[in-house]
Amino acid sequence: MAIEFNTDFEPRYREVVELSPLVRRVVAENPNPFTFTGTGVYIIGRGDVAVIDPGPDLDTHLDAVEAALGPDERVSHLLITHTHTDHTAGVESMQSRTDAPTHGFGPHGLIPEADALDRVSFDEYFTAEENEAFEKAWAEIPEELKREGPDADFVPDVVVGDDDVIAGNGWTIEVVHTPGHTSNHVCYGLREESLLFTGDHVMGWATSVISPPDGDLFDYLASLEKLLTRDDVRYWPTHGPAIDDPHTYVRSFIDHRRSREQQIVDRLADGPSTIKDLVPGMYHDVDKRLWRAAANSVFSHLLALQRAGRVTAPGTAAGEPGRSGGVDDRPGTITSRWALLG
Repeated sequence: MAIEFNTDFEPRYREVVELSPLVRRVVAENPNPFTFTGTGVYIIGRGDVAVIDPGPDLDTHLDAVEAALGPDERVSHLLITHTHTDHTAGVESMQSRTDAPTHGFGPHGLIPEADALDRVSFDEYFTAEENEAFEKAWAEIPEELKREGPDADFVPDVVVGDDDVIAGNGWTIEVVHTPGHTSNHVCYGLREESLLFTGDHVMGWATSVISPPDGDLFDYLASLEKLLTRDDVRYWPTHGPAIDDPHTYVRSFIDHRRSREQQIVDRLADGPSTIKDLVPGMYHDVDKRLWRAAANSVFSHLLALQRAGRVTAPGTAAGEPGRSGGVDDRPGTITSRWALLG
């Protein structure tokens, strides 16, 4: 089942958009290949309200969120889906404006000592014209938005877990732990309107990046299956438009991951290969600027296949022999050469 992505979305920066009787949204002006048109910040309720993911630390954006509130309204809760900086960089500034406590599953999980994204390069695939265009676009991005990634500093004021309930003035939020994209990712269900705020777990414009060691494909697929047990009528992701017919869409995500897995197996059937060699063929129709992130997702698939006993990484780097010349049971790395077993 192919995923029917929806990229038809108007962010309307610095404006508040009424989405339902209990939901408003303000989109931050931080567009890039990973955030689509920017971070959507949801305001839940009337009077005493909850804010889901404050977004980047941009004064114009935070001013717009503040301006979206009525004169008798205040932010009573800050709900965090997960700890990537396009979601949490603005927490400290928003707390200084509102005094609202943060709620989240916990701090960020494992972060590699060396950034795995910097260890696989696809520079040779970029033309001079592409490089010129990308460098121009990069130069126009504000400095504070140029490195978005794990937020290792965030610690929630209130720790929440799966099935916890957060109640406010006329609204009730259910916490749904959905690890995979990150180990601390949660979605928030608004009971009164049967809506689910899915963060980066399920998005309408693209699939989620799964970056080991914190991201985990087994967890991600289990989290997708978990959503199929719920009866939400609509999803509101942090990036992009709403998702209607959620169960059909989630099933297409599961099918997509199984298809990616089969692509990897089919390519390894032709002989051992590295992630650097797999990605250009598998993602030939995807923006090349996303290939580094795609490398992490392919890595997550290979780790899952290794745990299932279907592939091996004979050494910890491309071309390195395995211990004692046999199958090496150590987890592979993003630069390993991978081979099928059996």
